[in-house]
Amino acid sequence: MSRKLLAGIAAALVLASAGAPARAENPFIVVQSTTSTENSGLFKHLLPMFTAKTGIDVRVVAVGTGQAIKNAENGDGDVLFVHAKKSEKEFVAKGGGVKRFDVMYNDFVIIGPKADPAKIDGGKDATAALKKIAEAKAPFASRGDDSGTHKAELKLWEGAGVDVKAAGGDWYRSTGSGMGATLNTAAGMGAYVLSDRASWSAFKNKADMKIAVEGDKKLFNQYGVILVNPEKHKHVKVKEGQMFIDWLLSVEGQTAIRSFRIEGEQQFFPNAEQTAMKKAG
Repeated sequence: MSRKLLAGIAAALVLASAGAPARAENPFIVVQSTTSTENSGLFKHLLPMFTAKTGIDVRVVAVGTGQAIKNAENGDGDVLFVHAKKSEKEFVAKGGGVKRFDVMYNDFVIIGPKADPAKIDGGKDATAALKKIAEAKAPFASRGDDSGTHKAELKLWEGAGVDVKAAGGDWYRSTGSGMGATLNTAAGMGAYVLSDRASWSAFKNKADMKIAVEGDKKLFNQYGVILVNPEKHKHVKVKEGQMFIDWLLSVEGQTAIRSFRIEGEQQFFPNAEQTAMKKAG
């Protein structure tokens, strides 16, 4: 084949390629969220439904709530979906977000080894249980990462009158890791640990561990969603981000949250005010 003919074929291929329509990619948003919504499998359940309805892809950054809020403050995302209500309200008050909405809730549980060295199994008072753990100097694994779970844990220790900073490095161990890694550490150490229920339900390496304390009102775990403030960060995808929030708060989104189960058990309970208003109407 002559060089002239080869050159002609190459030119034709280039022209054909240039004339072909470019493959359009779905618009997308970035959601700064927690490890519990990702590790539990909730997002794998919800996001395909949202994308199928809207054509908008959702890219999740799953970190501890504290880090997720910092990322949102820096404009690294369009939507914040976390579980530390006080910090969320502060984020909005400082101009980081537009408005906060309740989305759903579940609860925290105290997990421990079946041997139960602190004798807390079956208890209903979380702070009393933590006090017993401290008195027994039984090993406790903390996330130590400023996550929503870590914030809740520290509040419980404060209620129990225990200074965990003074105990650091002894019976109280800070992992600085996400929920899955911290559960693995606790299982390996035979330590107690505070976990959100959904992450524990999805956790595969339960070993010799079980739920020791549950059912205390202080273990309530509320999730909220916020649009990152476009006045502060001009690149925020307001339309697409608000569509995601509206869908989560809608009857359809709330029903999708309610339908998520692990081994047949519901893990999150929708409580958006908008849904309640629609049902009332």
